[in-house]
Amino acid sequence: MDDEYTEQDTAERDRPGRGRLLLGGTLATVLLAAVGGTVGWVLADPGTPETGSTPAAAGPGPASPSEAPTTARPTTARATTTPPPAATSGGLTVPRLVGLDFEKARDELHDRKLGWRLVFGAGSGRTVTRTVPAQDTSVRPGTTVRVEVSGPAPEVEVPDLVGEDCADAADELGDVGLFPRYPTGNRGEVVAQVPAADATAHWNDQVAISCGGGSTPTSGVTPTP
Repeated sequence: MDDEYTEQDTAERDRPGRGRLLLGGTLATVLLAAVGGTVGWVLADPGTPETGSTPAAAGPGPASPSEAPTTARPTTARATTTPPPAATSGGLTVPRLVGLDFEKARDELHDRKLGWRLVFGAGSGRTVTRTVPAQDTSVRPGTTVRVEVSGPAPEVEVPDLVGEDCADAADELGDVGLFPRYPTGNRGEVVAQVPAADATAHWNDQVAISCGGGSTPTSGVTPTP
């Protein structure tokens, strides 16, 4: 009887251990089934991100040839500042004088309120060969234009200036291509002149005139360079 009791008692003591083994096996089976189902679901849906992973920041992909990129920034034209050209009064330009007689060219410049400087050459003729500034150049009123003439300075007759106002005498000399020189000042009435009236001079020569009762000039015509 002791043997029977001992075996039965041993069996009774072993029953809780077996229950624990059975329970542990059952739980392991359930966990394996759950893991297997999860893995199968993930593999079956590749578009679903894995748990715990951080999706990469979406950026603009390359645009297809048929559509323009939507992230392009509008181009803003950079403003340019160009200083305005220097204004000339009324669009004044040097007239076309090349080929004209130099006296005609002088009159053209006078009409446009421009100055002139005649430079005579060593050739022949009276025609203008060149101007500085060149023709059609924009200039301001009062600009002096250099007029180059093909031939030498022609002869002119000195006018009679005695008794005239000094300013009027200067204008009369200019009309015939001569320049005044004032040894005693340029105010008052002309009392003397050198060379005398009707003498021969050349274009650009100077005539000495005494104005306002000053001393009489003694020098003759002074050629203008």
